[in-house]
Amino acid sequence: MNATDIAGLQDLRVEIGGRALVDGVSLQLVPGKITALIGASGSGKTTTGLALLHEYPPGAVVTGEVNVPDTLIGYVPQHPATVLNPARPVAALLQDIARTQVRHLPRRARRSAVRHRVLRALDRAQLPDGETLLHRYPHQLSGGQQQRVVLAQALLTGATTLIADEPTTGQDALTKQQITAQLAALARQGLAILLLSHDLEVVHALADDVHVLRAGRIVESGPPEELRLAPRHPWTRELLAAADSAEPPDGVPAHRDAATTDAATTDAATTSPGTRRRSPACPLTAQDPVLQVRALTARHGRSTVLHPTDLLLPPGCTAVVGRSGSGKTTLARCLAGLHRTYDGEVLLDGAALPRSLRDRTREQLAAVQYVFQDARSAFDEHRPVLDQVSRTAIRLRKAPPPEAPAAAERILSSLGLAGDLIRRKPTELSGGELQRAALARALLARPRVLLCDEITSGLDTVARRNLRTLLADLLRTHPDLSLVLITHDRDTAALATRTAVLDNGRLVEQGPTEQLLADPRHPLTAALLRAAPDRGATPSAAPSDAGATRGT
Repeated sequence: MNATDIAGLQDLRVEIGGRALVDGVSLQLVPGKITALIGASGSGKTTTGLALLHEYPPGAVVTGEVNVPDTLIGYVPQHPATVLNPARPVAALLQDIARTQVRHLPRRARRSAVRHRVLRALDRAQLPDGETLLHRYPHQLSGGQQQRVVLAQALLTGATTLIADEPTTGQDALTKQQITAQLAALARQGLAILLLSHDLEVVHALADDVHVLRAGRIVESGPPEELRLAPRHPWTRELLAAADSAEPPDGVPAHRDAATTDAATTDAATTSPGTRRRSPACPLTAQDPVLQVRALTARHGRSTVLHPTDLLLPPGCTAVVGRSGSGKTTLARCLAGLHRTYDGEVLLDGAALPRSLRDRTREQLAAVQYVFQDARSAFDEHRPVLDQVSRTAIRLRKAPPPEAPAAAERILSSLGLAGDLIRRKPTELSGGELQRAALARALLARPRVLLCDEITSGLDTVARRNLRTLLADLLRTHPDLSLVLITHDRDTAALATRTAVLDNGRLVEQGPTEQLLADPRHPLTAALLRAAPDRGATPSAAPSDAGATRGT
């Protein structure tokens, strides 16, 4: 193996205004191996990964060595919407890359060759029904679908090194299993992979070597099993303890045996003999609903992505679960007035809400608040975070401008964001820090309905545990609040007293969460919410993503 084949960093230091984002980091990415970098939100993982692309924050002072091979490096960011052109459909984004690879062919053969390459890349990125998505724009895809489109772009380039920044964030358990298997397969094909992740179960299953990052410095390194059984650094022990306090994700395979996971792509609609199939449970009516959904049918263009749906959202917590692309986010966007192409009604305290947020009153806007999965796209990159959070109090609560920053600072501090951090611009915060800032901004409006779209997915195990605790406290202190958790995380869903399950744009099951966890009626519910089997067990056949790609 030549040294030129190995990407790596030696004593990397990235500093802004005298503050080190990364301090003395050294690592190597070997072909055929998966190297994992773990740590808290804001610890420097993304900054380290981007250094291999020679990309740094504005004004950064960089020292140390960055060595990369002559071949291409693929990058899959945590927030894929930031690298997808919103004005171009998926087909155009991928065909531009594929066309450069077929110029040697006769002109008459190029179109079919481009199409073949694009569809193969989508299939390798776990979008087997990708042809359905080719004519959609990025905003018409779920966060998980966007992430896999970016992975398809990287695979199309023929990159030999791949930087995967939280590739399983925001993915349901079944898609996570498939992506984990795909990364393992890419490593077996000779790719060098740098995995930046908060998902310690995925790291343990996939990584050959693990580096623990704390405040920009590597504090511990070693094989995953060694770190798991005998962690030496206090921060490593804290990360692992937080992970052990929650159920692990479902069916994550070890990458040495990941070839056995192809069975995981069987059809969700197929039920084995003896499997019980019942109609969806009746909506719960124990409390008067804060929000009521009546026969809601949503469309993207001519495609129906959410079929007639009836749902009651009383005070307390409701979880909405389903595969990536099943219609969860479209449903939430309809409730928030962000998606207006639908039939049916959304009622707040019995009164119909206008379809578009532009037609909603100040009180209606404050009453229904949305926390996005991709928090970065919800902030103006040029203004300090504190200023943007404060704006909510001024605009929706008519708070006097001099008082708004203090109110914003109090709620930001309660979420673990304080001091100089909240006075920085969004580009200087990690994805997890921005998620908490987005939650603070929504809470400052004092909403009746709080829609949280995968808000725990970008956090490390400690922060995720703390945020779940905060949400539980929020429910206790705000008994009239209706909290809606759109989530793929079984432990986050367990906060809810009620759960609704979407599959291919249809509500297939709803009922008390404890009942669905203990005795699910639909096979998809069982696959999404069941506890994980023992590590190393061959994953069972699971619902495919083929139907799910028709909703976002």
